[in-house]
Parts: sequence; structure tokens; C-alpha cells
Amino acid sequence: MKLILKIITGIFLSFCFEVSGQKIPFDSLMKKARLEIYDNPDHAIITAKSLLGQEQNIQQQISIYQLLSTAHIAKRDFDRSLQYLLKAKETAEKTNDLKIRTSVLISAAIQYQQMELFSKSLETLNEADLYLKKLPDDLPEKRIETARSYAIRGMIYKSQSNPEIALEKFLISIRNFEKIQHKQTTYSNMSVVYYNIGYCYLHLNQLEKAHQALIRSAEYARKNKAKSLEAFALKGMAEMYKQKKENETALELLIKAEDLSKNTGDLTLNEGIYKEMSENYLAIGKPDLYQKYSRKYFEMRFQREQNELSSINHSINEHNRETLLKSSKMKTRFHYLTVIILISAVLIIALLFALIFKIKKQNNQYKRKIQGLIRF
Repeated sequence: MKLILKIITGIFLSFCFEVSGQKIPFDSLMKKARLEIYDNPDHAIITAKSLLGQEQNIQQQISIYQLLSTAHIAKRDFDRSLQYLLKAKETAEKTNDLKIRTSVLISAAIQYQQMELFSKSLETLNEADLYLKKLPDDLPEKRIETARSYAIRGMIYKSQSNPEIALEKFLISIRNFEKIQHKQTTYSNMSVVYYNIGYCYLHLNQLEKAHQALIRSAEYARKNKAKSLEAFALKGMAEMYKQKKENETALELLIKAEDLSKNTGDLTLNEGIYKEMSENYLAIGKPDLYQKYSRKYFEMRFQREQNELSSINHSINEHNRETLLKSSKMKTRFHYLTVIILISAVLIIALLFALIFKIKKQNNQYKRKIQGLIRF
């Protein structure tokens, strides 16, 4: 179950701010690409790349990079996803738009959370919070990013086996999403939050509350026609029925989930479905089907782990690059400070010598005057 939970949060990366004044073709193509992210990510990537070569507007470039990152998350290609997200972050540093910079930072925090780099994720969220505090309270983007921030914090607590605190964060996230006027833009995000709420209740052995949360997760997924998210919710329900020893009901849900996910290329989703199917077939005494889906499960797991290793290596390289950059800036500041101190020291010494010379000169004058007075 942990294998599924730790990466599903990637769908939060799908939200990108709509920029006023965009051309109609850009808007329509981006909308089409976003709708294809979960069920046909390859088409979304093709559309986004075609737009990337045409756009010079920084804000639109950031939206495209975020979309590309999300589409690669849907394919579980974490290395490319991280690369596009880092490009978005680098581009965002060229703008003073706090909404965009906040969105990119929180998306980066989500990516780090999926890679289980929790300290890096929390560090990035804290950086984003500094921008969030500066945004007006009535701004829709502030509510959306606040909701995403609490959701990712909840997922970190859930990964650390603390479902009670995780639930608190998830419920705050839901309340912020519900304050948004145009809720259709948040359906997918709410589906994911309710999915995670369901798993928190499963951990707490509150099966009825878990069932209700997973039903709501599936409902929000259907509202956005996000088949992969609906499949995740069905897989969660199947896991609940497996705990209740209702293996046949669990298998019915898993077969439907497998059908919904067949075009997504989502390694993590397929891995979870195959794992659950193999265990349920084993429980009802069908060894052939158990072996078939167990083999599929291990194939998906191997592919996912290879992708994660590649992504982590890239993340380590990026972290080293950032560390070297910070170190270089510190060295530059140190050099400037050293030069300033040396110049100040030279000026102070020069002033002291000048003052000493002046006092000595005055003393000599006083000495001559005194000697003259003595002669008289």
C-alpha cells in the first residue's frame, strides 16, 4: 500500500495558474492537454512541447513546464518530470509574480515528497509559505496553494505513520478547496485528498469513514473524467474489502480499476492493482491467476524503482549544484567583506597615523613656545 500512497500526490502538479491576456489558441490547447494528462499523457506531452517552441512569454513557459512535469509524473517518469519542474523553478526566478513563484515552489515540494526527500520538501514548503503570507487573503490562488501546501504536509505525516496529524492537515486542505468559487478546477486535487483521507481512516481501522472518503474520491475523479484517479479510488475500496475478507467484491473493483488504467501508463497505479489482484486470487485459491498478476506486479515494481533511482540521482545532482551555488555566493560575500574590512583597516590606520602626526606636530610647536618663554 505504501508503494501506491507515496507517489499519487503527483497529480497536484497539474494545477498551473491561468495567465490573463493569453491567446485563445494557447488557452484551448493547454486546456486540451490538461484534460489528457491522466488518461493519455503522451498526447499531453506532444501538445505541450509544440507550445513550448512557440511561446516567449515567461508566465506561459512556466505553465508549459509544469504541465510537462505533470504529464511525466502520470507516466511515472520521475527523472524527466523533475527536470521540467526545475526548469519551471529556474524560469520563475525571472518574474516577480508571487503567485507563480509560490505555485512552482509547492509543485517542487510535492515532487520531493514523492521521492521521500521529506526534509527537502518541508524546506521548500516553508519557502513557499513566505510568499503565501504576502498574498491577499481573498485571492483564489492563495486558497488553492494553501490547500496544496496542507495536503502535502498531510502526506508527509501519513508516510511517517502519523495518520491522526495527517488527517488534520487533509481536512484543512479540503476546507480551503471548498472555498474556491470555481470548484471544477480543483476536482482532481480533491479526489487525491479524499483518497488519502480514506487511507488514514484505513490505518485507524475506521472502515466506514474510509469507505465514504474513497467514494467521494471516486466521485470527484469522475467529475473531471480522470480515469486514473477513479482507478486509484477503486483500488482503495478493494483494499478495504480485502481487509474484510470479501475477496470477490475486491476483485470486481480491481478488474474495473485495471480497465480504467489501461491507457494511462501509470506504473504505480498498475503496480498496486496487480499486487492487490494477486493477493486476492491467492486468498480465493486460484494459483494460476495469482502467479500471473504477481509476475506483473514485480515487473511494474522494477520499472518504477528504476525510474525513481534515476530521478533521485538527478535530484542529488541538483542539490549539489544548489549547494555549490550557495557556497560560491558565500565565498563572494566573504571576499567582499574581507576587502571592505581591509580597506576600513587601512583607512583607520591612516587616520590614526595622521592624528598622531598632527598631535606630535602640535606638541613640537608647544615645546618650542615653552622653550622660548623660558629663555626670556
